[in-house]
Amino acid sequence: MAEGSPTVRRRELGTLLRRLREGNGLSVKRVTEHLLCSPSKISRIETGQRGATLRDVRDLCDLYGVTDPDERDRLMTLAREGKQQGWWQSYDLPYSMYVGFESEAVSIRDYDSAVVPGLLQTADYARAMFKSPLPEPGLPEITDEVIDQRVAARLRRQDLLTKKDHKLDFRAILDEAVLHRLVGSARVMHKQLMHLADAAALSNVTVQIIPYSAGAHPALDSTFNILTFAGAVPKIVYVEGLVGGMYVERPVDVDRYERVFERLSEMALSPGDSVQLCRSYALSAR
Repeated sequence: MAEGSPTVRRRELGTLLRRLREGNGLSVKRVTEHLLCSPSKISRIETGQRGATLRDVRDLCDLYGVTDPDERDRLMTLAREGKQQGWWQSYDLPYSMYVGFESEAVSIRDYDSAVVPGLLQTADYARAMFKSPLPEPGLPEITDEVIDQRVAARLRRQDLLTKKDHKLDFRAILDEAVLHRLVGSARVMHKQLMHLADAAALSNVTVQIIPYSAGAHPALDSTFNILTFAGAVPKIVYVEGLVGGMYVERPVDVDRYERVFERLSEMALSPGDSVQLCRSYALSAR
């Protein structure tokens, strides 16, 4: 297993290679003409959607005039690490790429209008969530074994909140509807809401609730996560929907989501009042 995240290593490598290309005033077309490859290959390498081979990195370094041995070695190392396996890949998760990003984020700002975020879910709540999707035509039904694997993966992801060497700074803003929606059973909801309140006591976790009384707000019909990384890796926003997730990468778009998140934080209850509300609903859910 890779020490870091191969998903993030590919993105870091792609970011550095794109900067080198742009610094040399080269278009993607010019690069592909020189290397005799398709434009999609260069684009996918630069966005981290595919790994680069050592030969790719060597040829690009030659084209971009990278002569410093240390810089070339750094790029080669990123290419090697981008080919390694992350622990989550053995679980065959449909959102594997997101987990790869999540595993090395230094902070995540999560807004959800319907359910408790995965990093704060109990096993029973997660199991009830995984049992709820509508079966897809032509695809095999999700078995109990698959559900068990996905619950195990979700709980393992939560280690990010308590790791001593890399604690994730996690801020969650939830609509009050999340506290009302019965997922699983009253017993499941009681334990989940108590767990949510307990998790908020961690120094690196903040939970805020937007009460119904706040009325309409900028993200009423949306749900998104803003992920921040160390080093040269740019921020991304993950927007989840019915047919899968979408990654927002343009700085101007990421900035908009950040401003919306801060506005939601201003409209939400304070962390202390939010925890009290969670515990109040937990007691009524028993």
